[in-house]
Parts: sequence; structure tokens; C-alpha cells
Amino acid sequence: MPKNKIRLILDTLEKQYGSPKTALTHRSAHELLIATILSAQCTDKRVNIVTGELFNKYPDLGFFARANLPELEKDIKSTGFYHIKAKNIINTSKMIIDDFDSRVPDTMEDLIRLPGVARKTANIVLSEFYGKTEGIAVDTHVGRLSRRLGLAESKNPEIIERNLMSETDRKDWNKISNLLIAHGRNICMARNPDCDSCTLYDLCISKGKW
Repeated sequence: MPKNKIRLILDTLEKQYGSPKTALTHRSAHELLIATILSAQCTDKRVNIVTGELFNKYPDLGFFARANLPELEKDIKSTGFYHIKAKNIINTSKMIIDDFDSRVPDTMEDLIRLPGVARKTANIVLSEFYGKTEGIAVDTHVGRLSRRLGLAESKNPEIIERNLMSETDRKDWNKISNLLIAHGRNICMARNPDCDSCTLYDLCISKGKW
């Protein structure tokens, strides 16, 4: 994939969406971390509905670390996969308190040590809260659009991330994820993408297949 095509994609999406940030509502690093854990296989809209009450009930890491597992599962049930998510939230909160002096880590190496935290979650926390560029957060939107636009062929998020990183400048890593997510939500949906309204139509290798 030539870099000039990716540059054109980014320039086109920036004109359309500006500089979007994560849609996950948060006031602190630990809220963003937990919201991102909850966002796995769940829409950001649903997560924000859940965390609106959740972060009032559990106002800091200590409350999450001491949470009753069945009760927390009930609190987050509508986000799906709530058994493992609740367990990861509790164990991650305990680990941050015990191993990182109650501060959410600000390095990729430390973040991915936390239960339930893979590169996507770590990249979001690093870029959105700490302003650090370590990689590209690949969620379902980024993966889908990368394949449709011919930016990657794999369905493996880590392979897609490596492909995108190798073909883009580091300064663009933080923005590419949010731009593709914005386009995936508004135009290039998983089902029935609005190709007639797509500003990337001429650059898309999947046009006419819907």
C-alpha cells in the first residue's frame, strides 16, 4: 500500500471529521482504562450509559478493587462478556494500587501487564490520556475499514496494527484510529455501508460490493 494513498485517506477524513477523540466518557486515566475494557464487543454509546452510573458508584480505583464480583457483574451486564470484564476490572484495579502506587501506568510494557489490557486498550489510554504515541489502536471499525480500503488483509488486530504502522508516519498513529472509527460509525458501517455518501469511494477497493 503506497504511503501517498494512506496520506490521501487521512487528509480526506480530516477534512470531514476534524480531529476526533475517543467517544468514551472519562475524567481520569482509570476511568478511561475501565471504559475501554468495557468497550470490547460493545458500542461506546452503551458503555457511556453504563459508566455514567458506574463511575458514581465506584469513584476511584479503591472502590473497584474492593467491589463485590457478582454486584459488579450486574452493574456492567449490558456491555456483554460481563463475567470476565468484571473480574479483569477488579484485578486490574488491585494491581494498579499494589504495583503502580495507585497510578495507571503510562507505558505500553506496564499497561499490557494488567488483566484484560491488550495493545488496543493500552494504545487508547496512552494516546488519549497521556498524549503518547506507541502504536495504533485497532478495534472492529479500524480492522473493517483497513480491509475494505486495502490497507491490510489480516483480521488479526496486531498484524493490522503493524501494517498500518509500517505504512504511516508516527505523527499520524494517534489520529488514524479515531478517523477510521468516525468513518466506520457514520458511513462505512459493518452492514449496509453508505457508499453513495462516502468521501473515500474512489480510493476503496471494496466499492460496488454491497
